[in-house]
Amino acid sequence: MKKYILLLVIILISKTVSASFIYLPMSHDNQKNHLKAYGIVFFGLKNGLKAKWLLNYDGGAFLIENNDAVVQECKIRGVSYEVISDAKSQLILEEISSPSKNQEAVTLEKAPKIAVYSPKDKMPWDDAVTMVLTYAEIPFDVVYDEEVLSDKLLLYDWLHLHHEDFTGQYGRFYGAFRTAPWYIQQKKDAEALAKKLGYSKVSEAKRDVSKKIRDFVVGGGFMFAMCSATDSFDIALAADGVDICEAMFDGDPSEPNYQSKINYNKTFAFKNFELIRNPTTYEFSSIDMTRKRRINKEVDYFVLKDFSAKWDQVPTMLCQNHTQLVKGFMGQTTSFERKSVKSNVMVLGENKTNREARYIHGTKGKGLFTFYGGHDPEDYQHRVGDPKTELDLHPTSPGYRLILNNVLFPAAKKKKQKT
Repeated sequence: MKKYILLLVIILISKTVSASFIYLPMSHDNQKNHLKAYGIVFFGLKNGLKAKWLLNYDGGAFLIENNDAVVQECKIRGVSYEVISDAKSQLILEEISSPSKNQEAVTLEKAPKIAVYSPKDKMPWDDAVTMVLTYAEIPFDVVYDEEVLSDKLLLYDWLHLHHEDFTGQYGRFYGAFRTAPWYIQQKKDAEALAKKLGYSKVSEAKRDVSKKIRDFVVGGGFMFAMCSATDSFDIALAADGVDICEAMFDGDPSEPNYQSKINYNKTFAFKNFELIRNPTTYEFSSIDMTRKRRINKEVDYFVLKDFSAKWDQVPTMLCQNHTQLVKGFMGQTTSFERKSVKSNVMVLGENKTNREARYIHGTKGKGLFTFYGGHDPEDYQHRVGDPKTELDLHPTSPGYRLILNNVLFPAAKKKKQKT
């Protein structure tokens, strides 16, 4: 009888301490590859495993159901992990649930289906989102104008806008690159695609693409945009029905006094901006701070804001990082003039000394959008033709981590936001 009782106790103890979860730390000191850690979470979700995102705990750590395949992937991809008991995981969750802690455990339910809006051919610059998705081994599909206009976005949960010019002005590269072979070819390709789609002007095609993307968000989609895709998207919406393109872009002059015809009610994030009329100026409008900045590279940082993890889960998820201070980086659209940002749009990251918003987020209809200023978080002033960033050299990049926060948060089961 004593032997039976002892055996039963041993069995119970072994079950209590059995490994039940894989713990992915995300703090500065405990994780050696933050970017690939997100890919591990996606791998688990894609394979039907349950996961939790531990907001504001150990840098925004993750818990995934224990599985040999996930452990093997952690080893292969060089991600720091620990296999912990169910008892230890419960202690962590109990600590997080304390009302005195600005922390929360968010259940991750299903990996979102991801689309990247990007030209199919190789461009003379690269795209940070495409690079980090590839590096993190997170699957995605590439879509462009044909797919968007034929309502293929309905197949996806999350959409990233490549560094696109939605106004039909070819990235405003005319002043510096109008004789460059790549620019000439890009213009020909864009005109041929617009004609194929039934449009006489590229600007008209991009206008309708913008409206389809708007409808995707309004219907409940998640949209993320960087650099020139942010302001040019809003400008295209605001200029619906107004010709703002000069003759070198679409074959005829712009409308007289077109500034007065801009409708700010149609935009997602920006208001009261002035369009740049000179077609040789590498700038769209007064939204962008690039030409107004007076910050040296050595001190160019922006700060992530604090939010209530228990009540405001979406902005808290979007700001998860192992540091609140993130290196600044330039782009055609580097950052956003604060007075141009609508009052109902949340500023997630800002440089207060320069009165600029770097990272903003808002709601449109049933969906959500995030705009992130700058081109490449690990290339301070990326230029056309520069070599692409090798993310193996930046596996703990805070700037790239913000992108992956946006990719992952649609997987979360969210509470209603309070502020």
